[in-house]
Amino acid sequence: MADHHISPPADPSAGAVGLLESRFDATGVTALRHRVADCAEAAGLHGERLDDFVLAVYELLTNAVRHGGGSGGLRLWHDGKRVACEVVDRGRGFDADGRVEPRGPAAAPGGWGLFLADKLTDSIEVASGPEGTTVRVATALR
Repeated sequence: MADHHISPPADPSAGAVGLLESRFDATGVTALRHRVADCAEAAGLHGERLDDFVLAVYELLTNAVRHGGGSGGLRLWHDGKRVACEVVDRGRGFDADGRVEPRGPAAAPGGWGLFLADKLTDSIEVASGPEGTTVRVATALR
């Protein structure tokens, strides 16, 4: 279960090893998803935990494209205990008031990205405002 505490993302921990840093737009989301999978696996994530982490990151990438101005940036790293990913965009932001819940009824399309990212990782941090949104997810290496 993910930590539901939502706070402004902190800087990556000391001793973190950078795995990937990339800008993206709609045309590069799928290729970037594959690169994230390769890097996370090389860092030690495997099986269902790898699949869940990659799907969570994919949700963040597509959110940035759909709601965050059409493009964004990604940073991926590990610290020997966890793999973490940060996705930033420059959209108009939203009220990150501590809730990571789907918007709208269950039958409505969309609005599930942060909710899924929360459920598929061990922790999530969100900071959003007029300058854009930063979302960081992490999953422990086991």
